[in-house]
Parts: sequence; C-alpha cells; structure tokens
Amino acid sequence: MVHSIVDSRVGAQNSAYLDDTYLEQVDTRVIAVGERGGAPWAAVEDCLFHPQGGGQPADRGWVSDVEVVPVREGGLVVVVAAEGGALPEFAVGEGVRARIDLEVRTAHAALHTAGHLIEAAGRAQGWEMAASNHFPGQARIEFQVPDADARLAEPEGREAVTAELRAAVATAVADDLPVTSRYLPDGRRSVSLGALHSAPCGGTHVRRLGDLAEVVLPTLKVKKGRIRVSYSATHRSPR
Repeated sequence: MVHSIVDSRVGAQNSAYLDDTYLEQVDTRVIAVGERGGAPWAAVEDCLFHPQGGGQPADRGWVSDVEVVPVREGGLVVVVAAEGGALPEFAVGEGVRARIDLEVRTAHAALHTAGHLIEAAGRAQGWEMAASNHFPGQARIEFQVPDADARLAEPEGREAVTAELRAAVATAVADDLPVTSRYLPDGRRSVSLGALHSAPCGGTHVRRLGDLAEVVLPTLKVKKGRIRVSYSATHRSPR
C-alpha cells in the first residue's frame, strides 16, 4: 500500500515511512524547496522520515549525506538541517538519496507498538485512554480513573492490577500477533494488533508483536484523576 499526501503547490509526496517501517534508504527526487524561520528546507517525493508527532519523536536521517530533521510544513513533510549543519541548495527535480538511522527507527517503532499494546490491556480493564507518550525514557500511557475500581486506591491493589497488565502484554507478545495498517474511508490510517486492538495512528510500528523485547511495566501510578502506566520496550534482535 502506498500512501500519498497532496500539496496543491507541488503534487503528491509518498509517505514511505508509513508504508515500510524497515525501509532504510531510497533514491528519490526533490519536489519542493523553501524556507522555515529563515532556514532552508527541502521536500522529497518518497519521504522516509517520520516527523515528530503523535507522541513519537522524529527520525534521524540524511539527504545526500547531510544530516536532517523532518518537520511538517503545510501539507508536506520537509527536512531541515540538523543542529550545527547546513542544507545544500537543492533544486526541484534534483535526484537525491534519502536514508534513515534504522536502529533509531526500530527503537521508536517498538515503543510506539508497545504503547498500543498497553492501551489494549488497559481497555480490557474498562479504562479509557487519555494521553500517550512514546519517547524513549518517557514512555507512558495515561487512562481516566474509573469510579468503580477500588483496587487502585491501595498499593497492593495497584500492584495486582499492574500484574494483570503485564500478563496481558506478555501473552500478546508470545502469541506474536501481526501488526497491520489500513486507511479508513475518511483518510485516517488505522493500526491493528491482530484482532486484539485497532486505533487511528500515524506512527511507525513493528511487523509483529513477537518483534518486541524487554517490555517492562513498573507499578502503575494514580495521580490527578489519571492512571499512569509507564513502560519501556526494545526491538528484538534479528532472528
């Protein structure tokens, strides 16, 4: 499936980062250039770069060996020079090679997918998600506190509920459920964990839950009317 976004000024840009999490580099061409805050930017036709958003950090990448940071500009994902660097004067139509740091990409994908899995485990408890963060070292899913669950009022109860979440997560990873995506009639992208869970999402994800490793959930916390489930996860080494 090839997903494109359209900017009326330049036509279509293929969102390659949504179509294949593991695509590391591609030969493409520049389709637009401009300035952002006085700094030059460029947009490529086949965009490998996930910009920061949806609780996920931006990819680390390069265009023609120049390190870049992806950001949104109008209807496009464009690249600007990384801090301390300078973007060349690209010309529209110029051929370039785009490349990402695949280790960083898979680390982000593992965290984002684990977040969806924890959301699924929380919804099975009858909770509604309120917020999410998939940044390394900060990853957490927050739920609204249900009025009826008295277990959350005591430390022993919170640990017991956390144990249930851990067990649900471990079972889904052991079952190696497939992680798939599709586009809804309204244009939104939906990501599914087998038949367990589906949610609108514009992030990058692993191929299967068996790709997740070291999914760790410390005891949940309850604060200011929310349940906070912090977590960490890594991408399993190639088998």
